[in-house]
Amino acid sequence: MQKQDFNIRINGEPFHCAQPITVYDLLVYLDIDIKANIVEYNHDILDVNKLRTTFVQEHDRIEIITLVGGG
Repeated sequence: MQKQDFNIRINGEPFHCAQPITVYDLLVYLDIDIKANIVEYNHDILDVNKLRTTFVQEHDRIEIITLVGGG
């Protein structure tokens, strides 16, 4: 049987994953608005079209950057 539990970092904080999950599903789980944030995945900006097809893996680093507007 293959190990499924693993750890990643989100905004520098440890996060435990109990099963394989896509970046999109992770953002939904965390209640993150995809339209108002940019996702940096292992030091690369992740295109919004790849959120549903990119699975997080052990030791991945995800930074969630909130877009702020003003005038």
